[in-house]
Amino acid sequence: MDRLLTRTRQFIFAKQTSMISSTLIISAMFIVARAFGFLRYRVLAGYFVKEQLDVFYAAFRMPDLVFEILITGALTTSFIPFYMKYRHNKELHSEQISSIINAITLSLVIFIIIFTLLLPHVMFLITPGFSKEKNDQIIYFSQILLISQLPFLTLGNFLTGISQAHKMFLVPAIAPILYNIPIIIMTFFFAPTLGLSAPLIGVVLGAFLFFMIQLPILFWSDFSYLVVIKRTKELVDFFKMTIPRIFTVIVSQIDATIDLSLASLLGAGSYTVFYLGQHLQLLPVSVIGIAFSQASLPYLSEMQKENNMDGFRKVIVESVLNLFFFSIPITSLLIFARTPIVRLFFGAEKFDWDATRLTALTLSYFALSLPFHTIYYFITRCFYALFDSRTPFYVSLITIFINTILSLTFILVYHLPVWSLAVSFSTAMIMNTIILFFILHARLQKLDLHGLFVETSKIIGATILSSLPVYYFIKLFDNLILDTSRTINVFFLMSLAAVLYFLLYLFLSWIFNIRQVYLIGRMIMKAKEYQKKVLEIYTGI
Repeated sequence: MDRLLTRTRQFIFAKQTSMISSTLIISAMFIVARAFGFLRYRVLAGYFVKEQLDVFYAAFRMPDLVFEILITGALTTSFIPFYMKYRHNKELHSEQISSIINAITLSLVIFIIIFTLLLPHVMFLITPGFSKEKNDQIIYFSQILLISQLPFLTLGNFLTGISQAHKMFLVPAIAPILYNIPIIIMTFFFAPTLGLSAPLIGVVLGAFLFFMIQLPILFWSDFSYLVVIKRTKELVDFFKMTIPRIFTVIVSQIDATIDLSLASLLGAGSYTVFYLGQHLQLLPVSVIGIAFSQASLPYLSEMQKENNMDGFRKVIVESVLNLFFFSIPITSLLIFARTPIVRLFFGAEKFDWDATRLTALTLSYFALSLPFHTIYYFITRCFYALFDSRTPFYVSLITIFINTILSLTFILVYHLPVWSLAVSFSTAMIMNTIILFFILHARLQKLDLHGLFVETSKIIGATILSSLPVYYFIKLFDNLILDTSRTINVFFLMSLAAVLYFLLYLFLSWIFNIRQVYLIGRMIMKAKEYQKKVLEIYTGI
């Protein structure tokens, strides 16, 4: 038993040696986590009508704002590069990292107090289209989330950063799965009696599990936590790098809050449609783009530290092509199969046909930016590895302003439905990513743009030729052969269509000699290696 436990710990906390293996672990766990996430959405849609869900989803807006400022703003920008930079001096390292953690935790406490007191006075300005009763509910739920959920998520994400800096990705990848389980259980068993309070309690329990599962990371790292905030040059440098990213996040969160405000003016259920459509698009973005970017940052930081800029350039082009290879065909699938996909994920009893149709249309407009959204996270990590957070900030400032102007124009001037908010988002995201990429190209030079263009063209060609027959296949089977009013038949239809689509896409990729098709084989080999390790642990082979 001792040997079994030892091997299990070694497997769980094993350090990865390549970007592919790291991405594979994060992506696999993202898939499982997102599966539980969408099961959560479907369970919620089965117990609550979209007008009630407006309240539940809107309650996350202010806690998400604080979380994004402190975690997306500070942690993802600078924490891992700084963590790796000072690892050679253990005493200095522990002091500097502890000071960063404590300073941000203190900021968190201040934010929680301010927002908890401020919410009753500003919520009606954020959601002007909601009734007083709805706003009162949103305020109450938001305050609970600020006080009870946010501290656990913030501290848990610091542990995630420490783990990823050590190239240990399994435990932080499991944590989001555990976050969703209590929400599903509480909704399933207690929604009839507790109402929306049931999933809210589940959210708090999930955040606690998210933190606790990662706590052992402290004992497997070379970091010793200290209760100290020491003002040093290194701490000042950290916040100098962090501040531009924090402002980027603040501006983007203001934009997201404007989307909530505009959606509240479009009638009951509109924000739920927007929220669910956006999160469906974020599923492949998370599994492919965010997973890859999280895995890549330690390796990019290492290359920069060693001044291996030729390797840095090569990784950029290869990574963009890898991300395009997976994201472009998914973009097409989300567009031509949007309605059955929405029905499959959200088609519960209380999610009516009008909501399904509008969510599907909104999803298709979000999907337009999916390839660019996928590589956006990787491109920004390239800047962070170069200790540059200002350039992404300036570019985001411009494109978020464009997004806001477009959103206001579409809703207040042209009175378009909620899908127009997805159009403005996609337009801004595409512009943001393209501008950042060409700035990176100008800075590094010698990026193989010709090869990138040729390979991307072949990927687009294979996608189009794969999409057309599968689109007509779905049209033929939908209602003519299968009764798709039943969820199980929608599942069978989409499973058959997806298998046919991706097999055809892989075959055409091989015909077109797209190099990235061989990445599938490498990923399968890595998966077999992990399978072998698991067998060795539990069978002693």
